[in-house]
Amino acid sequence: MGSLAGRHRRNMRILFASVVVVVLAMAAVLVVAVTAHNASAGRGELTIAPEPAPITAAPQVTPVPDDAPMPTAQGIAAAVGPAAANPDLGKFSGTVADAVTGQVLWSVNPQTPMTPASTTKVLTAGSALLALPSDRRVTTKVVQGATPGEIVLVAGGDPTLTAKPVGENGYYPGAAHISQLVDQIRNAGIQVTSIVVDTSIYSGDTMAQGWFPTDVGAGFITPTEPIMIDGGRADPLVDESPRSATPALDAGRTLAGALGVAPSAVTSGVAAPGAATVASVQSAPLRDRLRQMMEHSDNVLAEAIGREVAMNAGAEASFDGAVATIGQTLTAAGFDLSGFTLHDASGLSVDDRIAPHTLDQVLTAAAGDGNPALRPMLDYLPVAGATGSLSDRYASGNRTGAGWVRAKTGTLSTASALAGYVVDQNGRVLTFALMSNDRPPEVSRPALDALAAALRTCGCQ
Repeated sequence: MGSLAGRHRRNMRILFASVVVVVLAMAAVLVVAVTAHNASAGRGELTIAPEPAPITAAPQVTPVPDDAPMPTAQGIAAAVGPAAANPDLGKFSGTVADAVTGQVLWSVNPQTPMTPASTTKVLTAGSALLALPSDRRVTTKVVQGATPGEIVLVAGGDPTLTAKPVGENGYYPGAAHISQLVDQIRNAGIQVTSIVVDTSIYSGDTMAQGWFPTDVGAGFITPTEPIMIDGGRADPLVDESPRSATPALDAGRTLAGALGVAPSAVTSGVAAPGAATVASVQSAPLRDRLRQMMEHSDNVLAEAIGREVAMNAGAEASFDGAVATIGQTLTAAGFDLSGFTLHDASGLSVDDRIAPHTLDQVLTAAAGDGNPALRPMLDYLPVAGATGSLSDRYASGNRTGAGWVRAKTGTLSTASALAGYVVDQNGRVLTFALMSNDRPPEVSRPALDALAAALRTCGCQ
């Protein structure tokens, strides 16, 4: 009886629900009918709007004209004169040239060697583009050790490896992941008990002349070793994060942690000749690493690339080997390196000296027809007010050069520099190298920015 009553109540509920649905449906039909009638009565028959016309893309980026007039030297001097007279520039030297012809249009002490700061990376990038293929990658490998359970992490000169999971970028997009090495080691069936880190590919000092130990904690550099995790950064996503004083051993400890090996079981050493490879990963191609180096003015990456250039030429992978090979490569390409003195490939050394004439020669060869192999450098340069180390400049106050000036920056405690190119009002491409010494950057950088912006406003006939 209870079961029958239950079915009866359920049937009644179903019937009631069905009636409600029918009533609601009829009401909806009535509302639609009334609405349609009112619409028809008030505005005539309902019509469908015509299909909108297709939108045609109208790109605003256009090539500079082939016949843009070249500014006169007098016109350039008149345009930049007030900005060049700014006492905030301190000890100043600079040069401006026409990219197509290479003709120098304006200069102040262009052959005077100055502290270049990170504009040094223009020469490091130039030598790499001249000497190395753009798809070159750096290999990091793991080989079998001398005893069972021991493996050797053989550094190949890549400071960009990351401990972030595959699918997530560390500081350097496209970098290899430590977890990729871990997977290969485990697939090889090795029960790892100890790890040796082999950094023998590099030689010489790990800190250059003119560097300061405080720069490590400040996040500007690490001791130059051939393997690091995210450039030795404590925080893999922060540019000027404090850096490690022992980046290669830290890389070994990171691998150990992922394999469940105690950090105390990580030591320095050298792999046995011919040791069997267990695992390997590769860096991003050189073209990507050069872009990262130039756009973000990455000192660690510059030192690694400088050593790549040296090793490719058969020189030792040291500060001396890197700067000597950079100079030899550029000299062989026809550039005048008078007054050139380098102690590193990044420009962090306060003892470096480069004349603006040298920097501008390389940029003019890249922007004009001087050396097509250098052309990619133009795309690596930060854009004023938009990207990299120029993203926070030209963004307020003097915005004249925003989007038009593309340049490598350089900043030390009493040195600032700007080297790049700009398109003037007539569509002519001008290259420039502007260098200020003996003034703090908070004073000299706005003065340099104003000088480059003045070139953008120039018709200067």
